[in-house]
Formats: sequence, C-alpha cells, structure tokens
Amino acid sequence: MPTPENMILREMLARETGWVSGMALASKLGMSRVAVWHHMEKLRAQGFGFEAKRALGYRLVSRPEGLHATLIDMQLKVRPRGFSLVVLDEVDSTNDEAARQLASGRAAPFAVFARRQTRGRGRFGRVWHSEFPGNLYVSFAFRPRVPPERMQTFTLWMGVNVCELIANFARVTPGLKWPNDIVFDGRKAGGMLTEARIDADRIRDLIFGLGLNVNAPPDGWPADLARSAVCVSELAGGALDFNRLAAALVGRVILAYQAFTDGEHEKSFADLWNRFDVLRGRRATVIEGGRRHPGTVVGVDDEGALLLRDEGGRTQRFRAGEVTLEK
Repeated sequence: MPTPENMILREMLARETGWVSGMALASKLGMSRVAVWHHMEKLRAQGFGFEAKRALGYRLVSRPEGLHATLIDMQLKVRPRGFSLVVLDEVDSTNDEAARQLASGRAAPFAVFARRQTRGRGRFGRVWHSEFPGNLYVSFAFRPRVPPERMQTFTLWMGVNVCELIANFARVTPGLKWPNDIVFDGRKAGGMLTEARIDADRIRDLIFGLGLNVNAPPDGWPADLARSAVCVSELAGGALDFNRLAAALVGRVILAYQAFTDGEHEKSFADLWNRFDVLRGRRATVIEGGRRHPGTVVGVDDEGALLLRDEGGRTQRFRAGEVTLEK
C-alpha cells in the first residue's frame, strides 16, 4: 500500500510543471492540510523541494540527485506481477545481497540497487570500483526454471539491450567488448556479471548484475583507472537524470529477460550484437587458462562463443577468456 509521501509525490509528478492544491491533497489522502504539510516535511528531508503559493497550492521544484526508490518506482513503465525493488545506502555487493534475499525466500523478480558497494566484483572475483554514489550498482534476481544450456548467450543478450538503452537515453555510442564490458572508444564504462544456482537440470536462481559509471566526476577515478575508465555523463555532455535512467533500465532488463526465456531474442540478437560489437575484425589475443591465442576476431556463434581466426586461417571457439586488443 502506498505511503502518504508516495501519494503526494505521485500527484506532484503528474503535474510537475503545475500546481496541486493543499485541499485537493488533503482530500485525496483523507487527512487534514496540516497532516499533509507534515508529510511534505518528510519529503523535504529526503531532498525534495516544494514551492508553496496561497490560492495555488504546491509544486515540485527539485528532487534528489541520487538513487531514490520512490522516484524509480513511480517512473516504471514496465512492471511484471510481483516485481519489487529496494535501494540500499551501502552493501558489500548487490549480487551477493540479491543471492541472500533469494535464499531467504523473497519473491522474484526483484532488483537490488545500492548507492555504494564495499566489495563490488566482476568476473573471476575481480574488484569493481564502486565507491561513488553517482554511479549505478544494481542486480536483478529471477527464478527462470529453464535448462542451463538455454542460458549460454544470456549475458551477451542483456548486454546488447543495456547498450541500446544507453544509446537511446543519453544519445551516445556505447560498445560491447566480449563477453561483459560496456566501453566507449576502449574506455570501460560498465561491466556485467551473471551468476546462477542450478538444481539438477534446471536453473533455480539467476542474478544479473550491472555496474555502470553514470555521473562520476572525470577527476574522481583512482590513479590506476584514470586512463581506462569513463562515465556516460562525460560523453553525454552533462549529468543524467539518475532515477529516470534507473527506471528505464528496469523496464529494459525485464523485457529483455522475458524475450530471452520465451526464445523471442533469437530474432534480433545477431543484429544487435553486430551493432554494438567492438571486437569484430580486430586483431586481438585471447588469454585462456594461461595460454595466449592471437588472431582476428570474426564474431560470436549461436552459443555466445567468441570466434577467432588464428594465424593459420583456422577459426577457434572460446567459451571463456580475456581479450586484449592489439594497438
């Protein structure tokens, strides 16, 4: 059931450039105008700003810049039955928190956002720098009940959907570096991590995690990341509406997940991959199990494996590994 603060915000957002009378709010909420004012004070404490004028009422003039659960929820255009989200101030890892909540029986699907991670991680347990609250750290939890072999291209499919969302939302040109990096001209802006728990021949729990540099200051990176990291706002020419982006991301991830589990993704995956793939036709080296495999990337196959044409003209498939580009 929505709280009085949520109901007030819903009315304000519906008439963001206009006025909402205090009497109308009191009638809507079934309380006195004094009680409405007290609830608006709670919203002010959360970072919302209101202007009041006699005979006109109130209007929303500012909102929190950081993640706000209510703002995300109210801007969702896609909401599957039972979906919920939570925004945490700090967590070790959103993927780990999502796993804990799945294990405790929380109904899926749901999303866990955090303003800061203390132990954010990527592939192979590598540290993901996630100290800055202006970036996006989120994990989506599902219970797909599908065979494990169905999930081989899942991260790639989610990646192209995230890239298309960023391109449309911020009017920038992201790329995907197989298998899970979101990049701009070789600089990393985001990473994805998919983890699953398997029962016999079925995936029981599935978690899709995303870290995306959104509004970090250009000079805010640690020295070892200054040349290799970038944020979307730097390329877009200004800060992005953080909560609107988060809501759009939720919708896109939910729709992409539904398309994947229904098998509908097969119709558009190849086209989307070719649009955002930054490796195709490039000279690169794949490092797998300590061995180095140089060659030219020729794309991915239907199972998501990277295809590399070696020096002898043979095409090799790689299900996992690290890719470095030749300069």
